[in-house]
Amino acid sequence: MNSGLYENLVRNGLLVEHKEIEAREFSGLSSDDQRHKIIQPEYLSFISYPYEWCFSELKDAALTTLQIQKTALEYGMSLKDASAYNIQFKNGKPLLIDTLSFEKYEGGKPWVAYKQFCQHFFSPLALMKYRDLRMNQLLKSFIDGIPLDLASKLLPKRTHFKFSLLTHIHLHSKSQEKYSDKAVEIKSKISKFQMLALIDNLESFIRNLGLDKTKTEWGDYYNDTNYSEEALLDKEKIISNFIDKTVPKKVWDMGANTGIFSRIAAKKGIHTISFDIDPMAVEKNYLAMKRADEKNILPLILDATNPSPAIGWENEERDSLMERGPVDLVMALALIHHLAISNNTPLIKIANFFAKISHNLIIEFVPKADSNTQRLLKTREDIFPNYDEKHFEEDFSNFFDIIEKQQIEGSTRTLYLMKKK
Repeated sequence: MNSGLYENLVRNGLLVEHKEIEAREFSGLSSDDQRHKIIQPEYLSFISYPYEWCFSELKDAALTTLQIQKTALEYGMSLKDASAYNIQFKNGKPLLIDTLSFEKYEGGKPWVAYKQFCQHFFSPLALMKYRDLRMNQLLKSFIDGIPLDLASKLLPKRTHFKFSLLTHIHLHSKSQEKYSDKAVEIKSKISKFQMLALIDNLESFIRNLGLDKTKTEWGDYYNDTNYSEEALLDKEKIISNFIDKTVPKKVWDMGANTGIFSRIAAKKGIHTISFDIDPMAVEKNYLAMKRADEKNILPLILDATNPSPAIGWENEERDSLMERGPVDLVMALALIHHLAISNNTPLIKIANFFAKISHNLIIEFVPKADSNTQRLLKTREDIFPNYDEKHFEEDFSNFFDIIEKQQIEGSTRTLYLMKKK
């Protein structure tokens, strides 16, 4: 605080703002309490995790971490933690939420958070770029980042010929392996200039990382949709009307693809999380958000049939999706047939799931006659005799009151507005 670093970072939107709280404002503190200060950070409406981020979200979080470290050095400070979990998104931009992750910079001392940065950011970004876009899902299993030896084994051989990858992953991994069971006394000194050179190298490589054209199952959904222009406009109108009737402060759009309908809520000033299972669809959504400088939308990767679990120490370090809800309104558009038919989930179970995460629900029923449902049934036997509008309404009525239903013009699909009982 005295160095001026806090003021600089907050002013530039790189660190969450906080205020100091008097101990007497809290109950349960003993008279001999040894706390130095109590700080209350600004409230963020949603906490997301690196395994829910697309490639460019992780990339921007990495660049933000490096920018903060460079700024800290200017003020005689240094980041002692470079965990991806210390970064969150506010108004569409990444910022640091761990105010206590700074220490005074000591000349000659190496960057203590370098290994952690490589595991949390550099390794997953390299794997997503050079191996597979879904590799950040490894972060669910490795809570302190992808181990460098594993990243080195998974990366293609050609990456040994790229200086930054050779240095920060392959040789870094060999060095760790060599000295893992030895007590090492660090004698060499690293100047501030050398540390800045290291950070610049990391920054330059990450900034220039881009994705090749990657074909995924639903990444081009809206280029291959069965909606006519008339149907699409009518769907947007109905959804906008339903949103106005529920007056939500927070919206989750499940199966949002590139976020066309998420933006209906976001443009009304409603904080909207735009979930989809397809990493390229989420990537396109995020890049569109950045180009338009949108503040009320956050695209995230999520499989509704296997939502993010509670992980970490005692399963309490990272909240499950369910623990981060319920929210005022959930939208489930063009999703029900995937859950019921592709994943064999009974309608009653789907209704129960949505009742756990929402107070209000906008859901689109996609009948068997729909061409997209027929596409799902082409490769399997139709064992879904109860997949129809009648059973859909009956099962959802166990958990919700059906407030309104409207068929989309020029379509076989129906939109429902429901309120949890």
